[in-house]
Amino acid sequence: MKTVYVVGAGPAGLFAAQKIAQAGHGVVIFNRDIKPGGLAEYGIYPVKDKMKVGLRKQFAKVLSLANVHYFGHVRVGNGYAVAIEDLRTLNPAAMVFAVGAQGTKDLNLPGEEARRVYSAKDFVYHYNQLPPFATEDFSTGKRIAIVGMGNVMVDIARWVLDDDPERQTEELIVVARRGPFEAKFDEREFVHIERHLDAEDFRQELERIKDSLAAVGQDIANVAEKTFPILGKPYEPLLPRLKFRFLYSPQSIHADASGCIDRLAVRENILVERGGSLAAKSTDRTADLDIDTMIFAIGDVADPNVGLPYGQEGYVTRPDPSDPKHACYEIFDPESQRVVSGSFAVGWARKASEGLVGIARHDGEVGAGQVLQYLEGIGETAAAGPEEVERRLRAKGIPVVSKEDLQYLTLAEEREARERGVPYFKYSDDHSMLAAIEEERRKTGTVVTG
Repeated sequence: MKTVYVVGAGPAGLFAAQKIAQAGHGVVIFNRDIKPGGLAEYGIYPVKDKMKVGLRKQFAKVLSLANVHYFGHVRVGNGYAVAIEDLRTLNPAAMVFAVGAQGTKDLNLPGEEARRVYSAKDFVYHYNQLPPFATEDFSTGKRIAIVGMGNVMVDIARWVLDDDPERQTEELIVVARRGPFEAKFDEREFVHIERHLDAEDFRQELERIKDSLAAVGQDIANVAEKTFPILGKPYEPLLPRLKFRFLYSPQSIHADASGCIDRLAVRENILVERGGSLAAKSTDRTADLDIDTMIFAIGDVADPNVGLPYGQEGYVTRPDPSDPKHACYEIFDPESQRVVSGSFAVGWARKASEGLVGIARHDGEVGAGQVLQYLEGIGETAAAGPEEVERRLRAKGIPVVSKEDLQYLTLAEEREARERGVPYFKYSDDHSMLAAIEEERRKTGTVVTG
């Protein structure tokens, strides 16, 4: 039996760990957060309880394996208490990095440092109660703009239109660089916010862009049938109103005297055929949108601070010269032109923002298959066992969270939910979670050593 370290406990990491463990190897998981789950826990819309409960059960099944060990509240990377080199000194047979895409694509716009300008990922983390985002200021104003037209936009719109208990939203504007036929959201998701769509404003917007659409063979008469079926039904729009501004790309952000965004300058686009698909091409025509909050949902990138070789789509993995389309998972250093032996990337760490939980699971399992092939070709290694790993982590002053601790945390949150009369309760800061774990330990007479 060999020992593999998995860094990250989202779907890709957990299902990779499961496959490696089921092959008879030991697995030690290091997770930045106290709770496992990654985006499955902190990225799925809060009220999708059935989905979240189902995923939590699957993750608990992975962690229940006797040869899987878990250390939560351990951040790995440059500038953190644990660096990759620290893990290598523990001599694992291989390491799998499933740290997701924790970086944010910069807008590269003048004025983006203005207050109330947020990345979608951080905003979603906030309302899904991921520490430390849960306790940071993500307040919104009356006129909100979301840049992007996918499912993440829909989730955020749903929150600020319907579910934010402190909502003061009067108007939400979706800014899209392409047209209505290029909407990327699922109709099943959009149904949650479609009744807010300002139908009259939407028709005026279609009139504004109809010539640009016609130039590439698109007819605004087909929008209701293709992407916005609500327009084909009689309905009374709900407040707050949802509006769209198509064929616009943000150009600059302007702030008021307090430093808060109060205007977004945009440049108008046209659609052009490029490589068999339609792309947005900017023009010299500009416009201004009066807003007081901006949330940009333009995708995520891998975090360069982890310390792995970094590329445009994520951490660099070994190319396959015989088949460029074949996905290789082993980390590759472009500077030395050598493989980082025994190091692999899976999930969004390998390809940022690629698919949801099902895709992440598949990617983790395929990557695990390559790890198992690698393990077959190497000899035994004297990897530090879980007890030694925990000793070293605690020596660094890290209050690590074990599988047993997660059970205590679950008990504490279930009790809080019952007492508050809510279906599910989640602590929103690490200190409260650690305190709840210690309280449950105290009740059972369990003592932490080390």
